[in-house]
Amino acid sequence: MTGGEFDGVLDGKAALITGANQGLGLEIARHYLDAGAQVFICARNAELLESAREELAERAGDADRVHAMAADVADAAQVEELVAAATERFPRLSILVNNAGVYGPKGPIETVDWEEWTRAIAVNVFGSILPVRALIGHLRALGGGKIVQLSGGGATSPLPGLSSYAASKAAIVRFAETLALELAEDKIDVNAVAPGALNTRLLDEVLEAGPEAVGEDFYRRSLEQQKSGGTPLELGAELAVWLGSDASDGITGRLLSAKWDPWRDLPDHRADLDSDVYTLRRIVPADRGMGWGDV
Repeated sequence: MTGGEFDGVLDGKAALITGANQGLGLEIARHYLDAGAQVFICARNAELLESAREELAERAGDADRVHAMAADVADAAQVEELVAAATERFPRLSILVNNAGVYGPKGPIETVDWEEWTRAIAVNVFGSILPVRALIGHLRALGGGKIVQLSGGGATSPLPGLSSYAASKAAIVRFAETLALELAEDKIDVNAVAPGALNTRLLDEVLEAGPEAVGEDFYRRSLEQQKSGGTPLELGAELAVWLGSDASDGITGRLLSAKWDPWRDLPDHRADLDSDVYTLRRIVPADRGMGWGDV
């Protein structure tokens, strides 16, 4: 992204990015650095995290702009330590990017391992809520901030064989919408990002599980995604940068598709966003041209 449209838009800002030792989280960290931010990254795998930190420090050309700490975002005590360390290192830290997430077990709900199922809920849901709880007081003291929540396909459509992932992603988007209203007076914007179908380790997990676990249709679509290359990681990263920047001030409570939505143009349509546009919503028969049911 060097030399791109977002150069300098995050100058003077600092961000905490979870799940940033690989995949989309690491790509977001790269883009945040390129946009001028300082970054504090975390993930559970300390070895991969250190490798990511070294790469990012070299990219930044300044090791002081990049710091890392291994942490389990589903563990409240570890999250408290993480946020304390991040805000001590970067006292003006004003952006939280909740990227950490897992697919969880794959297969019918009655046969999947229950501990794995609940662990996925803990990582995807509690792992997003706990950093928010720990950081809100700091953001209020700063006079505002940004919370960027990564979503996924499970938020907007059923995913048979991936029930913990689907349920957790729907839950966290509704949480983000609710949080946006709770924090509106504090000038803390909260938005969710749908990054598209990505060719990351999650796709590898689906293909390894096979059609018996995830269903013939989803497996077929995953194979097609693998062949096509999927949605470029930079699209989700660019939207995450924009949502962390001043350009998105006042835009909150939205679920935005990095690939399909005209998010760069949203500042021209602020009045229209005082509605259910770009949110989880209920579809009634009339919305589909049917002459029955609710109107």
